[in-house]
Amino acid sequence: MLKSNQMKLPLFNNTSQQMELQKHPKKSNSTLAELLMRVDDAHSDVSGNNTPADNRVVDVGFGSTSLPLSNPFVLSFTNLSYSVKVRKKWGKKVENSKVLLNNISGEAREGEIMAVLGASGSGKSTLIDALANRISKESLKGSITLNGETLESKLLRVISAYVMQDDLLFPMLTVEETLMFSAEFRLPRSLSKKKKKARVQALIDQLGLRKAAQTVIGDEGHRGVSGGERRRVSIGTDIIHDPIVLFLDEPTSGLDSTSAFMVVKVLQRIAQSGSIVIMSIHQPSYRIMNLLDRLIFLSRGNTVYNGSPSSLPRFFAEFGHPIPENENKTEFALDLIRELEENSPGGTKALVEFNKQWQARRKPRTIITRKPNFSLKEAIIASISRGKLVSGATNESSLPDFANPFWIEIIVIAKRSITNSKRMPELFAIRLGAVLITGFILATMFWQLDDSPKGIQERLGFFAFAMSTTFYTCAEAIPVFLQEKYIFMRETAYNAYRRSSYVLAQSLISIPSLIILSITFAGTTFFSVGLAGGSAGFFFFFLTILTSFWAGSSFVTFLSGIVPHVMLGFTIVVAILAYFLLFSGFFISKNRIPLYWLWFHYISLVKYPYEGVLRNEFDDPNKCFVRGVQMFDGSPLGTASEAMKLKLLESMSGVLGVNISGSTCVTTGKDLLVQQGISDISKWDCLWIIVGWGFFFRVLFYFTLLLGSKNKRR
Repeated sequence: MLKSNQMKLPLFNNTSQQMELQKHPKKSNSTLAELLMRVDDAHSDVSGNNTPADNRVVDVGFGSTSLPLSNPFVLSFTNLSYSVKVRKKWGKKVENSKVLLNNISGEAREGEIMAVLGASGSGKSTLIDALANRISKESLKGSITLNGETLESKLLRVISAYVMQDDLLFPMLTVEETLMFSAEFRLPRSLSKKKKKARVQALIDQLGLRKAAQTVIGDEGHRGVSGGERRRVSIGTDIIHDPIVLFLDEPTSGLDSTSAFMVVKVLQRIAQSGSIVIMSIHQPSYRIMNLLDRLIFLSRGNTVYNGSPSSLPRFFAEFGHPIPENENKTEFALDLIRELEENSPGGTKALVEFNKQWQARRKPRTIITRKPNFSLKEAIIASISRGKLVSGATNESSLPDFANPFWIEIIVIAKRSITNSKRMPELFAIRLGAVLITGFILATMFWQLDDSPKGIQERLGFFAFAMSTTFYTCAEAIPVFLQEKYIFMRETAYNAYRRSSYVLAQSLISIPSLIILSITFAGTTFFSVGLAGGSAGFFFFFLTILTSFWAGSSFVTFLSGIVPHVMLGFTIVVAILAYFLLFSGFFISKNRIPLYWLWFHYISLVKYPYEGVLRNEFDDPNKCFVRGVQMFDGSPLGTASEAMKLKLLESMSGVLGVNISGSTCVTTGKDLLVQQGISDISKWDCLWIIVGWGFFFRVLFYFTLLLGSKNKRR
């Protein structure tokens, strides 16, 4: 087991570093796995023993700080401005522009923590979003560079990570499982499973989570880790690949002072390992203040201070408001800013102008004139060679968008979803119980239907209700994605996996449960109701139920990608499925539907399984459903005596010139299908159309994720 202080040691000591460089000349196209193998060899040479590789623990923690940093990273931002339009009066098109950022400039350096401070509404989170490329380029003005080169959004997603203010984690996974799944997503396939586990174990020690490693994350209904531990797990999931730039939106929000200090202490170690750490924080304590390297104070989108914590007393002293000796510097600054905002006629305008003058006086002494030794890409490759940014890059021109191929992503996503679902079996049990109870009620209500005209009508009612029920029971899928939505947005925003991989994985893992539900429903109802077709008929009935579940779950999944709330989703699903049933052909046949509504009949999801099972039941040309006197059933003549009905048949025979006796077949199954307006599609075509609808809605779900999960401000 790795000790927590092991992470503070350099990856190489002086002797091993020299030996390593002699044995392996520096190559910029080395993979991470090769670099880690060299670390193993170096440790073995220094120790002078031949410890088997299986018994050695490889330090795959944060990058070494002992290697010379010829070109440290500097993230610079200049004149960042961002405003939004605000409608001031309801019902009127009167819009004003509200400035959230106003010419914000500064820089964050490798090995340092830059903290953005200010009251609520000052623009802290907006600035973090701007730097993290979470504001559209059309709306954000100004420039952001890394080592003097413009930072493209594609490159930023690869080399950075963003930790949201809310802890978005799967509640039923343990701390270790959560970090391990993150490692599976973020670390390249070339890295062995053993080294990924070693990386996770090292990170657990680095985050101070060893005692909670086997504890589930938890939620409102399940007891889990504490708030501070949860926040550190959130940070861990985003730094598992050791990013060069780390953004955090108020990582200490909602934590007690001790937990907040531990979180920032972890961030300090991350920064010292060779990362740029930029975070927003509301009101840091005295201990946290000592961990910060650079501060930016904001007031209503304007910079009122930009510098080191040590310069803060001098700044406010020159402004005419010296900080008392025994008072917290940040508390004093924030209180003064708030007082100026509320009580001063000009607000903080004087402080903003003073900051500009103060920065101008200091700029000549702090400006850097030395040009970078390497291009940005070369600096990133050099950083990778030191152990940073575990991205799977294999050469100087290759910084992959994703660490793994899509099929690996599908396997990991599916494994995580199954693990999380297995810890909550009651969810599937409830759905299975609902299907079983519905099947039992239908089986006992429509027990052994005969082939009389009344039996035919009862069969039609059974099929319509059974097919619509399969779609209604799919509504439970709405909360599934809505609960994972923000986790998905966080993970895909910085290329943990592809959106297509998520859609395919969710589709594949749903199939086994749909098969179980379909067998349960078909087995409960088919033979009990007395449906026709024997084993072949049962098999088609089962396939129809299965494809209906597939199309229904796909449709509901698509809707869950559109609607923002669970209750709204349920309302929309229930309404649309009711319309599908109305236009399915059960209540009114296709031939009698008005032309202006006929299009809805063809897009009704209930239409195709309903017509498919009707064809499966009534497509036998040798089977008769109405004979002789049965034609009078359901009419006023149905109460007449048998003798009277036979006399009527004789009279009808004379008029029509056709002999109609009491046993003459009047209506066959095909006649019934024609009466229902079912004549143009075979039962197997109906089945394939249902399958096609399912794939169509899955594709729509993908485009919904592609367009709706950009997670950027406009």
